[in-house]
Amino acid sequence: MNAAPAPKPGKLVTFEGPEGGGNSTQAAILAGKLRGIGLSVVTTREPGGTPTGEIIRDLLQNDLAREPLCDAAEALLFCASRAQLCRNVLAPALARGEWIVLDRFTDSTLAYQGYGRGFDIGTLRAMNDFATGETRPALTILLDIPAEAGLARAFARSGGGDRIESAPLKFHRRLREGYLALARGEPERFAVVDATATPDAVADAVWQAVKDRLLGGVC
Repeated sequence: MNAAPAPKPGKLVTFEGPEGGGNSTQAAILAGKLRGIGLSVVTTREPGGTPTGEIIRDLLQNDLAREPLCDAAEALLFCASRAQLCRNVLAPALARGEWIVLDRFTDSTLAYQGYGRGFDIGTLRAMNDFATGETRPALTILLDIPAEAGLARAFARSGGGDRIESAPLKFHRRLREGYLALARGEPERFAVVDATATPDAVADAVWQAVKDRLLGGVC
């Protein structure tokens, strides 16, 4: 009896961008479209995606320790959540041939903690590499939106910003410029989408990028 063929490796699609760009909404829409063409899809988020990661997420967003979180600890906590997610969720799913739609990944650390907080980008890249191992995105969708517009959306949605959303406007402007710089540096991986458009128009642009980059233009 012939052995069953090994599954084709899955693909990791990540969503990135400033606050208020609609990452969660667009990730859910894309996952639904991928399932609609018969693909097995895992959806998850950063920080989070595992029991440990969700505790870290709560700590990062909601100041659970009631202690000011220093910038270095913030960066390390994001990477700790990422390491747990890569080893327990992402790598196994990719090995099974599943697609993953992930709301934020390594580029968030470079944008927020690097360009936003001012940490050395090379050091952060090394931290990311240590956390992720061999896990790399096949495509990164950058939902680009000016800081002012994105924060207005985020505050309207939540009724009040979390710890990171409440950072000064100049921080959010720096991280947005950081994201655009990252996209310019890796145009083969990034697809930049104007997130100021309607949700339907954004979803169409995202789907077109996925078809062109990962599905051979079919569907």
